[in-house]
Amino acid sequence: MIPTARRQWSRFQNFVRTPSLARSMSATLILAFGLLILVNATTFVMIQRTAAVNRTIEHDQQMRRASRTTLISMLNAETAQRGFLLTGRGDFLQPYRIAREEMQPALALLDQAAVADPALRGAVDEIHRLAGLKWAEMDRTISLAAQGRIGQSIQTVRSGEGKRYMDDLRIAIEAFDVLKSGKIADLQKRSERFALLTVAMNAIAGVLVILLALLSAWMVRRYVAEIERARAVLDAANASLEDKVKERTGDLMRANEEIQRFAYIVSHDLRAPLVNVMGYTSELEQAGKVIDKAIQEAEKTRAVDAEVVTAVREDVPEAIGFIRASTEKMDRLINAILKLSREGRRNLLPETLDMTAMAEGIAKSVHHQTEASGARIEVQPLPEIESDRISMEQIIGNLIDNAVKYLDHDRPGEIVVTGEDVPGGWVVYSIADNGRGIAPRDHERIFELFRRSGRQDRAGEGLGLAFVRNSVRRLGGTIDVQSELGKGSTFLLKFPKRLIVAEPGVAS
Repeated sequence: MIPTARRQWSRFQNFVRTPSLARSMSATLILAFGLLILVNATTFVMIQRTAAVNRTIEHDQQMRRASRTTLISMLNAETAQRGFLLTGRGDFLQPYRIAREEMQPALALLDQAAVADPALRGAVDEIHRLAGLKWAEMDRTISLAAQGRIGQSIQTVRSGEGKRYMDDLRIAIEAFDVLKSGKIADLQKRSERFALLTVAMNAIAGVLVILLALLSAWMVRRYVAEIERARAVLDAANASLEDKVKERTGDLMRANEEIQRFAYIVSHDLRAPLVNVMGYTSELEQAGKVIDKAIQEAEKTRAVDAEVVTAVREDVPEAIGFIRASTEKMDRLINAILKLSREGRRNLLPETLDMTAMAEGIAKSVHHQTEASGARIEVQPLPEIESDRISMEQIIGNLIDNAVKYLDHDRPGEIVVTGEDVPGGWVVYSIADNGRGIAPRDHERIFELFRRSGRQDRAGEGLGLAFVRNSVRRLGGTIDVQSELGKGSTFLLKFPKRLIVAEPGVAS
């Protein structure tokens, strides 16, 4: 099973480690979208240019219409002039005046065109000149007729002066019209080219969209297929890995149980010779007292060797004292190892705990120590937690005991216990003191077995914090320390709000 799982896992890693398809897909999409943006920008520019050309064509057409309006207005005025001269009726002058009013905007439009295009200035000025001469000729004849000088007025018309002005004006307007027609033809060609280019760009954009859609569909389909294959491989690998994890977990549990049994057996077996040593030490102490008594009796009758007296009364008691101190220390270490072993085998029993009441109870239990040293313990309201009562009492108790033990006697001791709920279903408790503090290099070492920090002027074997960390980990939590020499220490405990006890056969 294991080789198969390894092969499946290797195949899955190959899928995961090969991002070329994803990169190719991303690069293709970026390129396609870039081309689309370019085509759209080009199309927008072409449309703007086409619109500008069309506006120019429309303006030129207006110029042509203005020149034609000038000619037509002049012809209408001339017709009205002839009718007035022939009939003498004043109603014939009404079309004359209307024609004059209609011609003024047309001439103004032609002036605007000349300002915008200096090449038209000569033609427009010629139209202005001839129109002015023609109007002057017609005004003069109408004025003579109005004065009753009909013959003189008709003679002026017969001279052909007005006809020459009209013929020249017609030629000037035709020249202007030809000029504008040529320009309009050129602009129309440009507009057609822009329109064709716009259509071509739109066609290219359409083809790109279709190709992009097809390419995206192909890549997505291939990508989805590879994901499905990878998922199948991962599912198979997970199935085999779960079995492997269960197997390894069982091995780990058995190894832990063996270690705990070994620690229990070793510590239990060590106690037997230790008890014998302690018993024989007491017998040696009693024997020394008997010998000392015999020496005292002998000294009443005769002199006793001084070296014998020194050996019995000084050397032997001193040696026995060293043996007793060593055996007592060994006994405490063995008891601590037994405690660790038993704690590891104890089943955890979760229950809802009033942590404020628990911490206050622990603080009261050390009241005699804090009162003697002038220290105080402040327990702020703590959030409740669902966990193992015995473990939590041992953890909080050990940390408060340590805080009291290592207070700085040069200032009033303060120990503050706080706590808060944190996101993610966790609770953090803090035990802060203003004691001696811990050097930075010892922040991790203090949690190791038989390791202590600072001056060794307090009783202890260096097992308390190791026991605390082991208990915290069993409850699924973590412990950290923040400390500075001479300022104090803060121990931070983080636990799950609700302890999940492992089912039988699963490591906790």
